[in-house]
Parts: sequence; structure tokens; C-alpha cells
Amino acid sequence: MSSPYNETVMEHFRHPRNVGKIEDADGKALEGSPACGDMVSVHIKVDPNTNIIDDIKFESYGCASNIATGSIITEMAKGKTLAEARKISWLQASDALGGLPKVKAHCSVLAIEGLRSAITNYEERHGLVNEKVPTTIALIRKRLRKVMNPMAGLDLVHTNLVQDIELKDGNVRIVITLPPNHQFAAAIKSEITEKIEPLWDVKELTVEFVE
Repeated sequence: MSSPYNETVMEHFRHPRNVGKIEDADGKALEGSPACGDMVSVHIKVDPNTNIIDDIKFESYGCASNIATGSIITEMAKGKTLAEARKISWLQASDALGGLPKVKAHCSVLAIEGLRSAITNYEERHGLVNEKVPTTIALIRKRLRKVMNPMAGLDLVHTNLVQDIELKDGNVRIVITLPPNHQFAAAIKSEITEKIEPLWDVKELTVEFVE
């Protein structure tokens, strides 16, 4: 039975480049959902003087297209400025791989979203965001969909762990339905902080756990 993938895709699938995490990453992101079967995380290190991506790593959980695209976009983004890397499209990634099956196009889009979200994460942390859209509860909830519930393999919103979100004068309070001493509480709080605190108009973030 012949493979739907060409040799370039299979090479990046079998021997993906830049796999792993950067422990002290300047920007990072997680896109996708285990429920859909595809996820990708992207970590970047950036030279603050030039805004050039010095190092980039990715981890992928999904099909060959997802892994191969994660591999190729890290090669394409490394050495580029943040602005240049943000312009990389899934079509460019697909072309660099020699083409992907149409049914797998969404996998390449996911890797590109991961790259762009990691860049946004860096820009927010360093006050480089040009379009300063006011934070809303809807935006906070959207970002909480990127925080995984380790017990279920799905995000906090879809597993109904987000009990309440309050937003007033830049102060954000998020209530999570989980015992404060739960083994995953600290990790979940860290992930929430990572997603919400960099928002430009958030002055203070409080994460509470209740049984």
C-alpha cells in the first residue's frame, strides 16, 4: 500500500528537526487538542537586541503531516526576525515539504498557529504588542482553552474546571474547581499564569482553587 506522503515529508516525519523543549524559553505556545488527535507545542529563544529567533523547538502529538510541518517550520523560522517568522504560511511550509495531501492541510495550519502563538507570547511578555485590544472575559476564557487538564487530556474549559472568571480594572480572578492541595494544582496555576499574566492590561492575576 503506497504512502500518501512524499519522501521529503517522510524524512521530516522519521527524523524531525529541533524536537524538544527549551526550559528557559522566551516565548512558548500550545495549539490543538488531544480530542482532535493533533497537538503541537513551540518554544522559542529570541535575541532581544535584534528580535531574531536564535533557537526554536517543537513537540508534536499527531499525524505525519503535523510532525513534518513542525519540523520544517522550525528550520524556516530559525535565524529569522519575529516579524519574518510570523509571515511564514502553511502554504510555504507545505511547498517546502514538496506538498501535503489536501485532507491533511489542517495539520500544517496547526504548526503555523503554534509558531505565531509563541511569537505573540514573547511580544506580550516584552511589551511589543502594537494592537492593544482590551482584555475581556471572552478572551480570558479563550486562553484557558489552551490550558490542559492533565486528568482528562482536554482543556480546563471543556472539562468544566473553570468555575468563575472575574475582571475589573485590570484585576483578574479565576476560580478553578479543584482542591488547593491537588497534585496538579500548582502546574495548572503555572499554565494559567503563563497564558493570562502577559496580557498588556492585566495588572494582577489571582487563581483560586475550591473543592
